[in-house]
Amino acid sequence: MKTRFALSMGLLAFISFESTACISAESENNNTESRADSPLCAAQPVSARIGSRSDTDWFAIDGAVSGDVSIALSHDTNDDFDWSLYGSSGPAIVSSTTANNPETASATLGSDDYYLKVTRYRGTGPYTLTLTSSSSPSACNTYGARPALPSGLVSSLVGNSSDVCPTLPNSAGVLLMGGGSDVDDAFVNRVAPHIDGGDIVVLRTSGTDGYNDYLKNLTNADSVETLIVDTRTKANSAYVSWAVETAEFVWIAGGDQSDYINQWKNTAVSDAIDAVYARNGIIGGTSAGNAVQSSTVYDPDGVAGAVSDEVVTDFCDSSIQFSTDFLSTPVMQNTLTDTHFYERDRMGRLVVLMTHLSQQTTAIGVSEATSLYVREDGSSVVDGDNEVYVLRRDSQTNVVQASCGQAVRVDDVLRYRLLSGDSFDFSTLSGSVSPIRISLDGRNTNYWVTGNPY
Repeated sequence: MKTRFALSMGLLAFISFESTACISAESENNNTESRADSPLCAAQPVSARIGSRSDTDWFAIDGAVSGDVSIALSHDTNDDFDWSLYGSSGPAIVSSTTANNPETASATLGSDDYYLKVTRYRGTGPYTLTLTSSSSPSACNTYGARPALPSGLVSSLVGNSSDVCPTLPNSAGVLLMGGGSDVDDAFVNRVAPHIDGGDIVVLRTSGTDGYNDYLKNLTNADSVETLIVDTRTKANSAYVSWAVETAEFVWIAGGDQSDYINQWKNTAVSDAIDAVYARNGIIGGTSAGNAVQSSTVYDPDGVAGAVSDEVVTDFCDSSIQFSTDFLSTPVMQNTLTDTHFYERDRMGRLVVLMTHLSQQTTAIGVSEATSLYVREDGSSVVDGDNEVYVLRRDSQTNVVQASCGQAVRVDDVLRYRLLSGDSFDFSTLSGSVSPIRISLDGRNTNYWVTGNPY
């Protein structure tokens, strides 16, 4: 009855980009196993129809569903439809062929691939197919069913594609990573216990789905979905809005922060990220994904990035540009973030950039292979191999010269150097380590008046 060719074709359909979203309606071309609609997910009802006496419908079950399941097929009173459950080969495992409405039965799923076949005994017309699983995380209906994937939007998902609702702590978090190697400890110790098996969405404008398996394995997330949102049209799509807003952790990958600003600012994406934080989820990113977390974003749109040796010589260097109002994260107000910090010698540029902003601005420079996790109450902790630098100005700081066309001169900036396990409190503006004061004079080749600022 079944062939390996049919299974192979069914799996090809299952792993395509378009099939990563839970189906909520049949495609009407699913009359063989090789054309099975997929994935049929737990707690996501599917609306379908037997259109003729010869019509048969096939569905491939979501690979994340396992353990004890219950299957229910409901239809109009005058109809009588049946269903059968198959594995990857052999005869039906379970069939429900009574005159009951709904037509229900239970089964236990293992690691095999499973298919449901719906047939008619009498009548034609609409029906609803529902799969529930005792081993699946609790589904939530707050946001409705996952919308259809729009044409051109690249989505790659691992895990359960229906939304789940874990109980989150009574506070949100922001994860700032410095680029380069990712920090496993941050995902294991900060994200995993917070989201408690919830869903993760990775946002980018280009690149691959390399974070999917990595994050799922480290966090035991219910699902990880990577979305390539490279136009404002996609950023405003119902699918992207739903996927981001229902996540418990939103991670913005490295890339180009100017591209993120151009494509996502004032769209459904930025609103949805704000919504995740507002319901006590975690948001964050690495490299460019870190840069867009602060209330003021360094945004070198269309020009080369600022280099310390250059910007200290001219307060209004053409590489100095900012954007604001991308995200509205409360704990990140009056902040400016920077990345690849020690490795690219960005201390000089961060001092110059923060001198353009209000005295209340706290600047955060995160080195590679390092992260800073900031809790909603302002407390934070460092993970990783290198340093996080926090810069502040206080009453003792003196901006000697900050005029266009002139070298920058700033005295007595507070500099905190935080290593793994160290912390800074953004509510009290104090750190677990004592700061030093650094001064620069851009008129000099060796512009650090106070010696090595690192």
